[in-house]
Amino acid sequence: MSAAIDRAVAEHRHLLVQAGTGTGKSLAYLAPSLTVDGPVVVSTATLALQSQLVDHDLPRLADAAEPLLGRRPTFAVLKGRHHYLCLARLEATAEDEPEDGLFEVAQRPAGGVRWLGEAGRLGKQLQRLREWALESDTGDRDELDPGVDDQAWRLVSMPARECVGAQKCPYGAECFAEASRARAREADIVVTNHSLLAVDMLAGRHIVPPHKLLVVDEAHELADRVSSASQAELVPELIERAARRARTLIEGESYEALMEAGDALTVGLAGAPPGRLVTGLPAPLAEPCRLLDAATRQALTQIGEIKADDPEAVRKQQAKAVVDELSKTSQRLLAGNDSDVAWVEKPTHGAGGRQALVVAPLSVAGTLATHLYTERTVVATSATLALGGRFDTVARSLGLLEAPAGGDSGAEPTTQGPDWDSLDVGSPFDYARQGILYVAAHLPRPTASGLSEAAAEELLTLVTALGGATLGLFSSRRAAQQAADLLRARADLPVLLQGEEALPLLVRRFREERSSCLLGVMSLWQGVDVPGEACQLVVIDRLPFPRPDEPLAAARAAAVDVAGGSGFASVSVPIAAVRLAQGAGRLIRSQGDRGVVAVLDSRLETARGYGAFLRQSLPPFWYTTRREVALGALTRLRAA
Repeated sequence: MSAAIDRAVAEHRHLLVQAGTGTGKSLAYLAPSLTVDGPVVVSTATLALQSQLVDHDLPRLADAAEPLLGRRPTFAVLKGRHHYLCLARLEATAEDEPEDGLFEVAQRPAGGVRWLGEAGRLGKQLQRLREWALESDTGDRDELDPGVDDQAWRLVSMPARECVGAQKCPYGAECFAEASRARAREADIVVTNHSLLAVDMLAGRHIVPPHKLLVVDEAHELADRVSSASQAELVPELIERAARRARTLIEGESYEALMEAGDALTVGLAGAPPGRLVTGLPAPLAEPCRLLDAATRQALTQIGEIKADDPEAVRKQQAKAVVDELSKTSQRLLAGNDSDVAWVEKPTHGAGGRQALVVAPLSVAGTLATHLYTERTVVATSATLALGGRFDTVARSLGLLEAPAGGDSGAEPTTQGPDWDSLDVGSPFDYARQGILYVAAHLPRPTASGLSEAAAEELLTLVTALGGATLGLFSSRRAAQQAADLLRARADLPVLLQGEEALPLLVRRFREERSSCLLGVMSLWQGVDVPGEACQLVVIDRLPFPRPDEPLAAARAAAVDVAGGSGFASVSVPIAAVRLAQGAGRLIRSQGDRGVVAVLDSRLETARGYGAFLRQSLPPFWYTTRREVALGALTRLRAA
């Protein structure tokens, strides 16, 4: 892998590298990065990997390379502005608190007592933040221990769109975010995240320092993060907040017009069912968008241009930024472009929460093709890039290949994009000896949501045979809850259910208690690293296809269907393949690990076409559909 990256940089060719868990891929791309002239940027999807790089891999690499280079290599972390305390916002907290609605609770019926508690808590947190600002060298929220809640942090941080820039800000010379960018410009290796990388691409690539090599680790997540960065939404509460921020800068009629648009959106969302808007905006949602479009245009005109010597530059920029974003989003929704997908988002199961009107791009492959690969070499790596044994599907999602006519994921691409190569370096693990993939092919095909009675009995039998040490990955919270209730009732084992305690605490308990079972949903399918005897059985209740109510996946599949292809084959199956491979990858984490991955969905064996494709996307475990083989292996593991 290191040699391939070295060649890719020398020949200016992009590279996709699949490298299994435990391969050492972080050192494989960090080592050749030190031979590149100028800074190298490494982007990750998760905080866990970012921490691993900065706290473990990079210090070890710097120690090893220093005698050879004659100097110690340097590295820095680059995060979005909102991760850093803003001194201008900190100074203005006393004035901003009423704008952000912190004092309005007392005016509501029976709200006074609740507000007193909130005021005391927030006040203490803000005082802590003021004291911390005087002693912190970085202003990085992750270094604040103990931390503060999101509400308090929002009061002292500055989203990038609201920042006036160092030149106009009275605290520009002392800005923590600007200091982090300065450190990044001087470092050999800059570690950032996919979200900031996406924002950098969409903003003209002026945030991340110029560089010749970009390493995208956890690359299977990049397209989704770019989609999120390209997404926009209208939320009634945000319209109300924007109106309050702009209130002293605009005329009373404009303020009332903004509030009226927010109220109209509240009414429109209340009567709209959740899900994708297939035939455009219905009238109850189109009308608030028109009201908002007119109100924001008027407000922006009244705020006007912001001059460098304006004493209220920071306040005006904040107000102008949020109003401008609402203006662009309302216009985007009203335009109803075929390249966008719009949907209504509501809290599930009657729980409290926000309601929103959301719009996102149908595809980001074109954005990536245009902005990701110019003037730098890109190395994209992950444990799950070769789906069905081929790199084509991921290459399309990353903009390296154009989709074939009809969108069939099995067809040859119609157009070659930038020059690129692919490499599968395999794994140090002997999967066929260390693990078994057992598919319960005798079970009925899953139908209703939740855990079927037959699948529940199969789960109980498998877990009992091993005596715990089970990670249960479920397609829904309902299924996970049903499994927990069953095991607690009929198995004398500790059962840990996601949501009942903080996830890091649950994972730690799972790692420490050999007989425990950890059950959860999608966030457990990747990022959980529990090597050894604590995790010897991974149970997956059903194939993780996207739900029909996932708006973007449904819209992308529908677009392929309209083009004459199979949306299921080209959209749903690749999504399931990545998720399934990530889930199965929880089992073998070191060369001493042994165990079974049990899939309680017979379609992995019986489905023609995609069943084989999904199996080929998994690590090469020893494969069986014989129940007695799986139970025998689990019994032997328990005895050992």
